[in-house]
Amino acid sequence: MSIINSLNTAVSGLNSQSHAFSDLSNNIANSQTTGYKAATTSFADYVTSNDLASDGESLSDSVAATTRQHTDNQGMVVSSTNTLALAISGNGFFNVVQPTGSTTSSTAPTFSSQQFYTRNGDFSQNNQGYLVNTSGYYLEGYQVGSEGALSSTLSPIKISDSVAFQPTKSTIVSLSAAIGSTSGAEGTNTSTATAYDSKGNAQEVSLNWKQSSTDPLVWTVSNSADSSNSATVKFNSDGSLASVNGASQSTGSAATFSYTGLPQDMTVNLGTIGSTSGVSLATDSSNYSTNPTMTTDSVTSGTFTGLSMQSDGSVMATFDNGLSQLLAKIPLSTFADPNGLSAQNGQAYTATASSGAPTVNAVNTNGAGTLSTSSTESSTTDLTSDLTKLIVAQQAYGANTKIVTTANQLLQTTLAMIQ
Repeated sequence: MSIINSLNTAVSGLNSQSHAFSDLSNNIANSQTTGYKAATTSFADYVTSNDLASDGESLSDSVAATTRQHTDNQGMVVSSTNTLALAISGNGFFNVVQPTGSTTSSTAPTFSSQQFYTRNGDFSQNNQGYLVNTSGYYLEGYQVGSEGALSSTLSPIKISDSVAFQPTKSTIVSLSAAIGSTSGAEGTNTSTATAYDSKGNAQEVSLNWKQSSTDPLVWTVSNSADSSNSATVKFNSDGSLASVNGASQSTGSAATFSYTGLPQDMTVNLGTIGSTSGVSLATDSSNYSTNPTMTTDSVTSGTFTGLSMQSDGSVMATFDNGLSQLLAKIPLSTFADPNGLSAQNGQAYTATASSGAPTVNAVNTNGAGTLSTSSTESSTTDLTSDLTKLIVAQQAYGANTKIVTTANQLLQTTLAMIQ
């Protein structure tokens, strides 16, 4: 190897150690960055001249450095005071997008078609209601539509300032009223209620009541939409409930009727056997309720108080009635080779041919990982190791400068020979 080649080799060494120094500096600078994945430097020798290759005496005379990503390394999950923060334990990434141009509170943002992926789950709600992480990326998920069903398309999750409470599904219908009198003859009545399905849609439910022509203490109750859905209700002479469908029932036991139909099958609570607190008959022929209104166990009102994250990826609205309702579902994307992702600003990545196409999974399926609420994933930088490597890189850089100095002295000696 000539003196000039030695200089070239030393310069390649300087460049490579400078590359390593840059990688280590970046790791150390991001030691407190949420979701940051530390990189390492790989070195490879090169043979720049193959003149002697046929004699088996060619030698490598250069070195190159490349940055190696480790996006598959798991960072430590630490608790956070931010209740909207999420940390992934596994191989998944949050699906995020960026807005195009500047955004203001008065204009709706438009989003780039470029899909990004990140492990930075330190989310908060911005002034437009979107969930955004500390790097400015907008979180995507499947949002609940106006009909109460989850969308099948990923979109930026937006929560309005005031979320309307959706009435809960009705399972029990209760009636507390005198529907006729003990002295009546073939009396009729109708009781109605507003019931709600699983999507919060209201529907009127009604029951028809008809007194027996032979026994004024026996009534038939039936579904007004399906007369075959019925039961026989017997009362005592004091107007209190005696039995339902002729079954022998002890005093104090529940008296119920199974309603089948829309909006869903429900239990009709008629009260208790031996009591007049539920359905009863009036002993005074004029003292009973005409078209009484039934109640349901649905909760119909609530004031929005805030958001909460669940470990299954659910974004929930919380209300002052103590209930929560689903607003959106967060999925996680996985890749065949996450280390092949292309790094972007703000701890984000884009898919490449090396990483493979993303697979969108529900939380805790197909290796996507689990979510920890009120938590973030720490940087994977190992300060102790990187500071040690920094010293090694510094010494190696100095050694390469020594080669340059020595080669220069040899050149000067050679030039002095011809003077």
